[in-house]
Amino acid sequence: MFRTFSRQLVLGAGLTAAAMASHGAYAQEGAQDAAALTVELNALQPSDRGCRFTFIATNGLGSELTKAAFELVLFDTEGKVSRLTVVDFKDLPQGKTKVRQFDFSGIDCAAVGRVLINDSTECAGPAIEPKACIEKLKPQTRTQVVFGI
Repeated sequence: MFRTFSRQLVLGAGLTAAAMASHGAYAQEGAQDAAALTVELNALQPSDRGCRFTFIATNGLGSELTKAAFELVLFDTEGKVSRLTVVDFKDLPQGKTKVRQFDFSGIDCAAVGRVLINDSTECAGPAIEPKACIEKLKPQTRTQVVFGI
């Protein structure tokens, strides 16, 4: 009986260790899949020129970005395109969060209904694929404006 119990204990411990190792592999794989460039539309504020857009960007791609720029399309509240522009986030070190502000002249903040990230026009850095900025982009918003890809 003791021998049977010992075998069950050893077998159970082995299965538990295998399950934990497997779970660790999945967790690590999930962490790799979670690599992202997060860009948040944080605020729209009237400015002397028109409307100031505040973005918060966090580089979680695993390597620094020496250059990151995006083509944005601004839509009014009726869904009509009001502006097509490029915003340059410049360098984004790995793991660093940066705030960037852009003033859009002649734009009424209250009239902005949607901001579309049309494409990444610049995406460069060591070990960074040129399409990583758009393919691993995670857009977020803290405004009432729809923001995404």
